[in-house]
Amino acid sequence: MSTTTVRTPAARRRRTVSLGAHALLTGASLVAVFPVAWLVFLSLGPDKDDYLHPGRIWSKMTLDNYTFVLQHTNFLYWLKSSLVVSLGTTAIGVLVAASTGYAVSRMRFPGYRKFMWVLLVTQMFPVAVLMVPMYQILSDLRLIDSYLGLILVYCSTAVPYSAWLLKGYFDTIPFEIDEAGRVDGLTPFGTFVRLILPLARPGLAVAAFYNFITAFGEVAFASTFLLDDKKYTFAVGLQSFISEHDAQRNLMAATAVLVALPVSAFFYLVQKNLVTGLTAGGTKG
Repeated sequence: MSTTTVRTPAARRRRTVSLGAHALLTGASLVAVFPVAWLVFLSLGPDKDDYLHPGRIWSKMTLDNYTFVLQHTNFLYWLKSSLVVSLGTTAIGVLVAASTGYAVSRMRFPGYRKFMWVLLVTQMFPVAVLMVPMYQILSDLRLIDSYLGLILVYCSTAVPYSAWLLKGYFDTIPFEIDEAGRVDGLTPFGTFVRLILPLARPGLAVAAFYNFITAFGEVAFASTFLLDDKKYTFAVGLQSFISEHDAQRNLMAATAVLVALPVSAFFYLVQKNLVTGLTAGGTKG
């Protein structure tokens, strides 16, 4: 005796919707992965003009481009500069933004609303307008061609947005947490560090990632304020493969793939912190 499964119209519609959603997500994933895979593929071509005839790369794939970049360029210096500037911007920027966002979220000092709008207004100025006054300020402080000067410049652009982001996140944390800290004898700073920051870990992770990416991929300020080619960041170092009459695109592709590794590693660490923070927030609620 056999049994036959009868699909109702509702079940068929759900199956159709499910298949359509999976097909759409698969297509979106391929679109997202294709540029990365294509860049890796081009980086395996030994000649600078292989990108014009990508089909020829299959028969002569090599890792020589990576070897050349690692051994005959300032790649390791660029790596050091990028990490110093990006991690420095992340540490200082998140610290300042978290303090600012918490103060505006919890304290009602005169002009606290206008203060946040002033921060937002600073994001309206284009880089071309800021370049000259910032150069003059760094020159007066003798911070031209220094990591600290570039970190301060990046913080001035990343902190306003991060402060807005964290202020919104602190607003979602109940005021009762602060009151409990005061009852336990904690100072406002102690409450901020010991109670609020652990609960705000997801927001801090997002702000950290934003600060890191802002510093890691910026070109205009880095190419203007850094003069020593050994202090270049990756974004500026890539420009050294392009001259007026030539472009070594195979080396650019290999360098771009290597550049993506530290960014991917940082994103992986931030992702873990995001999951940990969300889980901790859910269990403590």
